[in-house]
Amino acid sequence: MLKVFWIITVSKVSVKTGASVSVPCLYRPQYRDNVKYLCKWYGWSSCSYAVKTNTQLSSEYSISDDKNKNIFTVTLKQINKYADYRCAVEIARAYDDGSDFRLSVTRGIPSLYVDSQEVTGFIGGNTTINCRYRTSGRMKWCKLGSTCVTEGSGSIDGTSVTMNTRAVNVFSVIMTDLRPESSGWYYCVRGDFQMPVHLTVAVKPAVGENATSTKEDNSSESNMPRLKKHLVPLFVMTVAVALFIWFKVRSSKFTQTFRFKMFVNVLLFFKTKLL
Repeated sequence: MLKVFWIITVSKVSVKTGASVSVPCLYRPQYRDNVKYLCKWYGWSSCSYAVKTNTQLSSEYSISDDKNKNIFTVTLKQINKYADYRCAVEIARAYDDGSDFRLSVTRGIPSLYVDSQEVTGFIGGNTTINCRYRTSGRMKWCKLGSTCVTEGSGSIDGTSVTMNTRAVNVFSVIMTDLRPESSGWYYCVRGDFQMPVHLTVAVKPAVGENATSTKEDNSSESNMPRLKKHLVPLFVMTVAVALFIWFKVRSSKFTQTFRFKMFVNVLLFFKTKLL
């Protein structure tokens, strides 16, 4: 079950060897400016730092802090062995506040997993998350720090949620009529395991803008053959007229320089008409 302290996170996550996983940690608003960290948890007496928000240099872990939503997220990379970890907040002149979670590592298919931990939906639209499992127990869909829907239908923060549990080894979560406040961290639950999923709800791109742009481009392209069709005869006519004038003035008493200037002026005149 979910750990409930002043820091809220999941309690048990199943991961395949060599994979990565992100875990959200919700904290109290009063901790907004405190340093957050992840550490390997050996019990109440010992916790070894893995990564901190003020020193993020690590090839195995990363950490980010969303102070607007009071959630910091830790990502554990290329996991290869079972371990207990702790999300925590540094508190001056007092014990640090935190909550621990367990990584269960398997060489085969994880006990509970999703296709992607990052999901995007659009305002007013729907989105579906497939929670795949190989373990027994009760099924839930929850929002971190909020409520859960259990094997049926309900709502979370005003967003309708329906759970489809008819398929084998998977339950589907359908969220409808998404709104901006639907964004955030959720998690699948099956028995003792949880799998976090981050939902981003965005404004759907306007279809009309792309369609108008494409139509204009196509119109311009379609006019090119017709334009070329008219330009070629005009060019031929220009050259013919210029040659005619050239031969006419060649036999006259005009000087060679004058004849050449006249020829050039005729060409320039027709050039301006064509362009």
